[in-house]
Amino acid sequence: MAKLYFHYSTMNAGKSTILLQAAYNYRERGMQTYLLTARMDRRAGEGRIASRIGIAEEADTFVSGEDLFARIAARMEQGEVACVFVDEAQFLDKEQVWQLARAVDDLGVPVMCYGLRVDFRGELFPGSAALLALADEMREVRTICHCGSKATMVVRRDAEGRTQKDGAQVQIGGNETYVALCRRHWREAVGDA
Repeated sequence: MAKLYFHYSTMNAGKSTILLQAAYNYRERGMQTYLLTARMDRRAGEGRIASRIGIAEEADTFVSGEDLFARIAARMEQGEVACVFVDEAQFLDKEQVWQLARAVDDLGVPVMCYGLRVDFRGELFPGSAALLALADEMREVRTICHCGSKATMVVRRDAEGRTQKDGAQVQIGGNETYVALCRRHWREAVGDA
């Protein structure tokens, strides 16, 4: 039975690495996959899912408001799809998560979503909130804080290394912008001692 999965974590936990490995495993067994990523994240180039460890794969892109059920159905008309993989799932909107759930239920295809749970302010992303509500299975991808504890939060830093407390929820960046921390060190970093 097909399911909607949500693999979540902070920055630098290896979500994209796990996605690319899982997609490779399907293809190695002769099964086709369909990869999607957010168009707004162009760090590795548009339409490219890349890992910090150097592996990458081409993917179709999505934008907010786009009908992902229709996209998946159209892709399935071109040939069998054993699994759909969605990177940067925090950038999905609520309706798109429902569309992914419909693809699971009505088209019988598993959908594996990978994304951040919370932003630099400790607030859920809309896509993540919807996935937490609708996913059949959720798996935390773990990473660690500099103290060795499990990192569950992330801080945003400016060019001078100062912690940012305000700003737009979405700002694309990597290690130069974001640092994964445990809750205690996140609280210290944002001045909530």
